[in-house]
Amino acid sequence: MTELPEYKYRGARALVQLHEQHLREFLKTWREAKAAGVQLAKVEDPDYRNLDHLLRHLLRAARGYMTWMCEKLDLTEPGIEKTPEVDTIEFEADRYLEHVLDKWRAPLADINIEDFEQLHTSRWGMDYLIESMLEHAVVHPMRHTFQLRDLMAAK
Repeated sequence: MTELPEYKYRGARALVQLHEQHLREFLKTWREAKAAGVQLAKVEDPDYRNLDHLLRHLLRAARGYMTWMCEKLDLTEPGIEKTPEVDTIEFEADRYLEHVLDKWRAPLADINIEDFEQLHTSRWGMDYLIESMLEHAVVHPMRHTFQLRDLMAAK
């Protein structure tokens, strides 16, 4: 794991590190699922159309969580590139993941604990504390890693 700068609020630093760990674990598991020929259940949500859509969904969400937090905390836009399209996501996943993780490391370092306790409305209409959104960002790849492992075990 890459070393992070000092953070005013070490709880945020821990969550940024956990986010990195679980995104990396998701990508590893995603590759195993892809090699095993795992098929996702048929649902209406386009993010779950197939494994490539799921990968893009996870990487796009990682971008979205940080851009949202920076916006709500009045921080400089973090400069995370747009997520590659689904037809190239598999081939660009490593590069893009490293880019996202790099852009996640510093923006929250100078934020005080009180700022993490601010309540804001998410892009999907639910209210989150900044810290809750950060926790949500950590759990998101964990949830999908579990999903893929469960599907592989059922094969």
